[in-house]
Amino acid sequence: QVQLVESGGGLVQAGGSLRLSCAASGRKFSSNVMAWFRQAPGKQREFVADISGAGSSSYYADAVKGRFTIFRDNAKNTVYLQMNNLKPEDTAVYYCSAGGLLSTEPGSYDYWGQGTQVTVSS
Repeated sequence: QVQLVESGGGLVQAGGSLRLSCAASGRKFSSNVMAWFRQAPGKQREFVADISGAGSSSYYADAVKGRFTIFRDNAKNTVYLQMNNLKPEDTAVYYCSAGGLLSTEPGSYDYWGQGTQVTVSS
């Protein structure tokens, strides 16, 4: 069992930055692929980024490539999402998730946090 708690969301102006954190507890953190997804009102949950257990591989959705960075600190059991040059279309609830394989599909992840709201004003 893995418990995930996100933090760091908030309200920011377009062009600004936020860093989301996801603290994990439970089974060995470094064995988990970690990912961020987001869900805007009326839309399906969509992949943002994921990272391998050792942090050596990461992948991004085209919409965030070059603006967002996913990284992890296995000593702190925490994964982060650094979001720069935010746009109003980035507004969503952001979810942290844990699984066994790198994947863009929500169904591939076994554990989910409660989400944190990110709102970008124009």
